[in-house]
Amino acid sequence: MIMRRDMRIFVAGHRGLVGSALVRALRARGYENLLLRSHAELDLCDAAAVREFFAVERPEAVLLAAAKVGGILANNSYPAEFIRDNLAIQTNVIHEAWRAGVQNLLFLGSSCIYPRDCPQPIREEHLLTGPLEPTNRPYALAKISGIEQCWSYNRQYGTRYVAAMPTNLYGPGDNYDLGKSHVLPALIRKCHDAKLAGAPSIGAWGTGRPLREFLYSDDMAEACLFLLERAAGFGEELFNDRQPPLLNVGYGEDLSIAELVELVKDVVGYRGETVWDHSKPDGTPRKLMDSGRLRALGWTPRVTMREGIRLAYEDMLSRMAAGELRAA
Repeated sequence: MIMRRDMRIFVAGHRGLVGSALVRALRARGYENLLLRSHAELDLCDAAAVREFFAVERPEAVLLAAAKVGGILANNSYPAEFIRDNLAIQTNVIHEAWRAGVQNLLFLGSSCIYPRDCPQPIREEHLLTGPLEPTNRPYALAKISGIEQCWSYNRQYGTRYVAAMPTNLYGPGDNYDLGKSHVLPALIRKCHDAKLAGAPSIGAWGTGRPLREFLYSDDMAEACLFLLERAAGFGEELFNDRQPPLLNVGYGEDLSIAELVELVKDVVGYRGETVWDHSKPDGTPRKLMDSGRLRALGWTPRVTMREGIRLAYEDMLSRMAAGELRAA
């Protein structure tokens, strides 16, 4: 199905970091007929509600960005919720999309689907080749199931559902709750609060040695629309019986958590020390995505790490000023 500017497009999870970036990208390209529902308006874990939504609204394309997400602390604290809610959301949306005749669907996952000790950089064929990282295993297994569901529906029903696996994301609309956020927004918030308080140091988990890759959310959104708009033209290279319709979406470079801390401190303007808590887990030693398949199709990221962190910090400050985020 060719994407038209007047298509009815359902963006599931439009208020989150990923979903809000997708909405910005869609509107910038002239897509205005967007179907957007908050959790209060549509609980995607409720199969009956999702079925009714698709029956009434009849979306023609779906961007599935809704998910229960969080950092190491949240994953460790609520493993049952992470696997239960994510399985329910993606099962309901993908199945009802098929029932409603949706041919174009893009499912968003995460780099945590790959084995903990995966060869670097991580290629799509490394999926299911080794044990997962224990700290986010329930979430990873749910996302792997979503990839398999897309592939299964493609093979059985002839749909063209694509699974995009972004690296660690950050940007406007991120979560800065220190108990639930990912590492980069947590560092931005910690450094900002410490700067205001005149604190001599900030704390950080682990050793600082793990290597991580980060991608600005608007770059991720451009990659997703790039794939959705071209899905009709993809053939055996993406839709076949040999491998799932899976594509990595990454920045192409990584840095250590210690280097990341120093970069965030510099952008925020905090001059204090960093105290590392070695009793806390490091997580996966390294996660660098090989996005060669996507780049070969013509996509490349545009926002540098320093510029992206600056934009994310400005967004956090503007949300604080508007009363959307509580100041320290």
